[in-house]
Amino acid sequence: MVSSLRSPSLPASTVRTPEPGTDALQETRTAAIQSARRTIETETDGLARLRRALDAGLGAAFARAVETLAAARGRTIVSGMGKSGHIGRKIAATFASTGTPAFFVHPAEASHGDLGMITADDVVLAFSWSGETAELRDILQYARRFRVPVIAVTSSPSSALARAADVVLVLPKVAEACPHGLAPTTSTTMQLALGDALAVALLESRQFTPGDFKRFHPGGKLGAVLTFVRDAMHHGDDIPLVARGTPMSEALIVMTTKSFGCVGVTDENGALIGIVTDGDLRRHMGPDLTGKLVEQVMTRAPRVVAPDDLAASAMSELEGRSITALFVVDKGKPVGLIHIHDLLKLGIA
Repeated sequence: MVSSLRSPSLPASTVRTPEPGTDALQETRTAAIQSARRTIETETDGLARLRRALDAGLGAAFARAVETLAAARGRTIVSGMGKSGHIGRKIAATFASTGTPAFFVHPAEASHGDLGMITADDVVLAFSWSGETAELRDILQYARRFRVPVIAVTSSPSSALARAADVVLVLPKVAEACPHGLAPTTSTTMQLALGDALAVALLESRQFTPGDFKRFHPGGKLGAVLTFVRDAMHHGDDIPLVARGTPMSEALIVMTTKSFGCVGVTDENGALIGIVTDGDLRRHMGPDLTGKLVEQVMTRAPRVVAPDDLAASAMSELEGRSITALFVVDKGKPVGLIHIHDLLKLGIA
C-alpha cells in the first residue's frame, strides 16, 4: 500500500493571507496622507478665496441677505438638489437652532405638493453651484408669483437661479478637490461656510444668548452644558447653613446631616460671610474644636456662583479650585448649593 504524501488540510482559521511588504505598505499610507493634504489644501484655498470675495462684491450682497432673512415674518425655506441639498439641510438645521425659524424643502418634492409649505411671509434660500438646477424651477416660479424673496447661492451670476433671485451670493469659481473635477468637494465646503456665516450673522444681530440656545438644545451633552445653576442646585431646607455665633458642636451636626461636606455661615441679615469645609476642620483639629464658634473656623469670603450662571461655569470653578461644592448667592444671600456630584450626573465634565 502506498501511503499518501498529501499534507492534512489546515483549519480555515490558520490560513493566513500574506501581508504586503513593509515598503509597499508604507508607500500606500504615504499616498493616502498626501491625498488628504491635497484635498485639505484645495478646500482651504477655496475658503481663502471666499473670504477675499467678501471684501469685494460678495460682502454687500451678504449684508443684504442678512437683512432680508432678519426682516422675514415667516420662516427661511432652504432648498437645493444633490450635494447642495445635503448642505442646505444642515444650514436649515443650524438656522433653526440659532433663532432663525427654518426648514428644508426638497425641490423635487416641492413640485408634488410641498410648495404649500411656503408662505408669502417666508424667504427662500436656494443653493445651486451651477445655478441651472432644473428641479428648483417650480420653487422659483412659485416664489415669483407670491412675491416671496429669494436669496441665491451660486457660482454663476448669469444663471437662471441668479436671474430669478432678489439677492445673489456669488461664490468664486474654484477647483474641486476631486482629481477628476467632478465630485462636489471644495464647492460644498464653500456653500457650508457661507451658510454658517449667514446663521452666525443673524444670531449676532438678534443678540441670541446661551439661554436662548438652551431652549432649542435641551437634550444631550450640549443641553447639559447649557443648564443653568438654578436648575441643578439644592435649595430650601437642603442648604447647610448656620448663623454667626453658632458653636462648632452644632455646626458639625448640620454638616453631617446635610451631607455636603460643608456648612455656610450667615450674618444677622442673612448674607453669606463664610464657609466651614472638611479642610477647615482638619486645619483646626484639636480638643477644643467643638467649643469654638463657627466664625473662628470658617473660611471668609468663599467662592460663590449666581443662579443664572451656566452649570458648566460652576464645574470649571469647582475643578479649577479642587473643591466639591459652591454656594449659590443672589444679592449676597445664599439661595442654593451646587455639588460636583450633581453636575457629573448631568453629564457635565
